[in-house]
Amino acid sequence: MSKKKVITLIVVLLLITNIMTFGLTNLMSVSFNNKAYIPLAEYKQLKSVYNEFSKVIAVENYVKQNYLRDVDTKKMIDGQLKGMLQSLEDPYSNYMTKDEFASFLQQTSGTYAGIGVVVTPGEDNIITVVSPIEGTPGEKAGIKSGDKILKVDGIEFPADKMDEAVKVMKGDPNTNVVLTLLRTDKESKNQIFDLEITREIIRLVTVKSNIIDDNIGYINITSFDDLTYKDFKAELDKLGRKNIEGLIIDLRNNPGGLLDRCVQIADELLGEGVVVYTQTKDGKKTYENSGKSMVDYPLVLLVNGGSASASEILAGAIKDHKRGTLIGTTTFGKGVVQRIKDLDDGSGLKLTISEYFTPNGVNIHGIGIEPDIIVELPEGVEDIGVENLKEDTQLKKAIEEIKTKIK
Repeated sequence: MSKKKVITLIVVLLLITNIMTFGLTNLMSVSFNNKAYIPLAEYKQLKSVYNEFSKVIAVENYVKQNYLRDVDTKKMIDGQLKGMLQSLEDPYSNYMTKDEFASFLQQTSGTYAGIGVVVTPGEDNIITVVSPIEGTPGEKAGIKSGDKILKVDGIEFPADKMDEAVKVMKGDPNTNVVLTLLRTDKESKNQIFDLEITREIIRLVTVKSNIIDDNIGYINITSFDDLTYKDFKAELDKLGRKNIEGLIIDLRNNPGGLLDRCVQIADELLGEGVVVYTQTKDGKKTYENSGKSMVDYPLVLLVNGGSASASEILAGAIKDHKRGTLIGTTTFGKGVVQRIKDLDDGSGLKLTISEYFTPNGVNIHGIGIEPDIIVELPEGVEDIGVENLKEDTQLKKAIEEIKTKIK
């Protein structure tokens, strides 16, 4: 509610309070010149709003008048809104400023302009490179996993300012950015050097495919963004032209993403039936269904504790319809759905509005989905997939299982 509306309500309430003082408190409504009236219930509601917002305004004014430093009013309002969503104690609901919301939308779109590195806050409060994305300017320029980013365009950014650093690293295509990197070599010697990189349009690749043992198709899906279904369909068709006889879909460490893209992929695999249904707090149910058309390959899904949200929707549908075999470890257990709401000033929020159920009516929130065949990775094994088939016991088991299904 805007401050203008709040002030209007306060004025109305003051008028009402004055009238009520003159002996009208026992009436069911408050009359104005025998024409307009405010029912007692509405008065109580207005009074409640007044009590709530007058306190917010009073605290805000007190801070502005008495705080030792200058106050950024916009940051204060953003903080109020962030606090409102945080009070829900729901890790999936949050308010985003204009810049944060724009970055969020970029992530789900599947493309952005930048240098193509994944970063994380280091324990030493230095921004640390997790990995450069394959084929991007960051990789081509020689950035390596473990590199520390000290400065961006000559400005120091500690890890607690990582979002600001990422914003600077992004930019228009064909423009340059200079990173000051700290690299520690195998002999524990530190090198500090500058690296100038030309930004490009980065296309996040969320789907990759391979052929295993000549007749087994393997598709790895790392997340569900706006382009994932299109890429999945292209890879599935490509595998089909190579005459595969079985299909392994790897959803391990896939945190989820867009529900509609997940449903589109399920539609390629399931045949006619319910993929998932959601239910709001008032009991309203919405069903997502797949059509009759489907590929008929024997199917195995790989999942683990990092498989969440949309990954679990796909896994739950496959399991409930007995369409394939799930192998790996129990999934994360995120069974709630968020709605994205954009606001007029470019900011936005993400709010949990419903919970989802697998076709058999199971809500897996906080529980996860248990695979049909449980296989743990050996201790110390981090690299998984066809590149590390020698140590990836889960993928090995998937291959064994799919071979028993191939006629």
